[in-house]
Amino acid sequence: MPKLGMEPIRKAALVKATIVEIGRAGSLDVTVSQIAKRAGMSSALAHHYFGSKEDIFLAAMRHILSLYGAEVRGALSAVDGPEARLQAILRASFSPGNFRREAVSAWLNFYVLAQTVPQARRLLAIYQRRLKSNLLFCLRPLIGTRADAVADGLGALIDGVYLREALKEGPPDSASSVATVLEFVAAELKGRD
Repeated sequence: MPKLGMEPIRKAALVKATIVEIGRAGSLDVTVSQIAKRAGMSSALAHHYFGSKEDIFLAAMRHILSLYGAEVRGALSAVDGPEARLQAILRASFSPGNFRREAVSAWLNFYVLAQTVPQARRLLAIYQRRLKSNLLFCLRPLIGTRADAVADGLGALIDGVYLREALKEGPPDSASSVATVLEFVAAELKGRD
């Protein structure tokens, strides 16, 4: 007899275990058995809740995206003005919750998954559109017609910093990463329309 109310708890445990296992492996080359073991349950139960390994990966990415979205919304609610909002978005992108080793690894592997899995591609497209929309909202009052190009550059720079941090030894350096991106922003704002 199943324990009532356990499904959301077990699903959450599997999602967290997936993120940790991807971070440990540095790739999507993890098994449902490894994920389930880390979550303290059987692989049969993991398959029961999600169906496939791909579905577990997608659930993990939705979780990471929802944490990121909540962090950005929280950061934006605490500031006023386009430049402060822009900095809040960028700092949230490299906050300790979003920029820990396993989350960075999951993000990068999510990009790999998006090359072949339509649902992952759709999630990635949603994230990219939201990021660009948020950046444009801040950049238009600051730099006018250059906002679109600068928003694209910032998106690419964020991705690049994540990649660089994933490939180096040790924990991701949030402060240095934010400084790199903010330097780019400062240089772009000097050339305002």
